[in-house]
Amino acid sequence: MNRWQRTALLWALFTGVACAHVVSISNGELHVTGRTAEYTLHMPAYEIEHINDPKETLLREFRFGDGHRTAAECSREGQDVVCHATYEFDHDLPDKIEVECTLYRATVPNHIHMLYAVQGENADQRVFDQNTSVIEMRFHLPSFRESLTHDGLAGTRRFLGSFSAVLFVVVIVIAAKSWRELCTLGALFLLTEWLVRPLVPFLPVALSAQFLEAVMALTAAYLAGEVLFLPDGRARWMVVALLGLVHGLPFVAFPALYLAGAGLAQACLLGLLTLGFGRLPASWRKPTTACCLLAALAWFARFVIA
Repeated sequence: MNRWQRTALLWALFTGVACAHVVSISNGELHVTGRTAEYTLHMPAYEIEHINDPKETLLREFRFGDGHRTAAECSREGQDVVCHATYEFDHDLPDKIEVECTLYRATVPNHIHMLYAVQGENADQRVFDQNTSVIEMRFHLPSFRESLTHDGLAGTRRFLGSFSAVLFVVVIVIAAKSWRELCTLGALFLLTEWLVRPLVPFLPVALSAQFLEAVMALTAAYLAGEVLFLPDGRARWMVVALLGLVHGLPFVAFPALYLAGAGLAQACLLGLLTLGFGRLPASWRKPTTACCLLAALAWFARFVIA
């Protein structure tokens, strides 16, 4: 397989991803005044075509502290279904409220809900998904340190929770023949994860988390195959750059600090693995790469069979 054939195969892989849906997302606003709150949910209509009663099906997936719903209605507005609901509380709310959002149960497992909560002049914004369904929202502008701690750690957890993503970083370290090449490959990978964010508005909508995990497993398998069967390949930087776009997709719907946290974890892992693999005998390079290839293919097959 020559350079141009490899390039065509990589583009086929990435355009296959790009033609699929990227993220299932909705957004809402909660306005709190004394003992009452008004909530507005904006949901793309195509996300809930299977739901006969959006008012009950969607709004029952929300809990705002100890408030109880007193009124609700949903209607079609353009391309969205918009729901309005009113809640009452037994006492005046302090400067915080615990919110539970489980919309992923009514839509798709990878659904993301972005909630903006307001009380007077103070506000907070959080992201809810299957892994983070209960959050205490505070009615003040979060400091950069608070945002970095919350969003950065959440991004780190998302990266470390993905076997495919971690395996790809392992293969990058194995693929590098020198410190210089490792720095190049690592920097390109971290950079191209960011470059995919501006492309998202031009892509359709909703990839499942399982599909993304399977595609990222294929990226690890492809790079491991490059190392095994084309050990002297000169275009590996281009391979890593293109595959890095795929690894940026799981973070496109989240605030930028999620990807920043993931990138920091990836950089640390690259450094730690470099120290570890640097002590391995050269004769172990090929067997280790083969194990990574088999692990990636097995992980991909797990999602295909499921």
